[in-house]
Amino acid sequence: MGRRGKDSGDGPIHGVAIVDKDAGWTSHDVVAKARGILGTRKVGHSGTLDPDATGVLVLGVGRATKLLRFLQLLPKSYECEIVFGTETNTLDAAGEVTATYDMTVDPAEATAATAQLTGDIQQVPPMVSAVKIDGKRLHELARKGIEVDRPPRPVTVYRYDVEPTDDPLVYRAFVDCSSGTYVRVLAADLGHALGGGAHLRKLRRTSVGAFTLADATSLEDVTVIPMAEAVRGFPIVRVDEATEAAIRVGAVLDSDALGVAGTGPWPILSPTGELLAMYEPFGDGRVKPVVVLVG
Repeated sequence: MGRRGKDSGDGPIHGVAIVDKDAGWTSHDVVAKARGILGTRKVGHSGTLDPDATGVLVLGVGRATKLLRFLQLLPKSYECEIVFGTETNTLDAAGEVTATYDMTVDPAEATAATAQLTGDIQQVPPMVSAVKIDGKRLHELARKGIEVDRPPRPVTVYRYDVEPTDDPLVYRAFVDCSSGTYVRVLAADLGHALGGGAHLRKLRRTSVGAFTLADATSLEDVTVIPMAEAVRGFPIVRVDEATEAAIRVGAVLDSDALGVAGTGPWPILSPTGELLAMYEPFGDGRVKPVVVLVG
């Protein structure tokens, strides 16, 4: 069962909260408000949503803030609208119009173009992003009117489906993608692929990893669920009491002792289902804790 705050009477809160962020809030705003509601300063988020965007925002609370480095790497899903014929300086509806095009968008051509933007692709981060170039965040440079060259970055787009609406220049889009993918860039690139331009509007994040809108609450009803729930979708390992004792003191173990192979990370659960640690490979045939979550 979820918990609301320190007044619950059973000690500090450690876990995750899944919030359905409203438009007009920054991710930092949500974190600040959640700190007040939950009665703890130890709250962070696993991946920024733009102020105009809505949807799933995963918060880490207490010791679960140590898990955010893993949660931010989870794939994400979005729904949005793409407006063809108009480009903006932010690639979304919040920006100033920089170019207009006389376009006609054919549904079959739009679908064919999205296929070229699906799979493992190279994507140039937008100037409004938090990516650093020479130690400067791009959005800070953009506010000063400075634009710099940005090297493309590898991302993976698992799904990029579009469908027409009643407006011939507005399409609905559905995107499943790796962490680090900019949906606004996918919208702009689709406009270019169709011989014109486009921008994004009404972005809504529908999932982060295994967490979906069905798991989310309003910020006012924020609820913390156990840390073990935060690692849904990871290759979970449940250990016996003897191995649990070694993990509690941060022992380096043989991978065979945990029965793991590959690149990890592996969440380690106690016999009672408590999340003990996150382990990763460490040399040949060994694994080590990168995060220990128990005392």
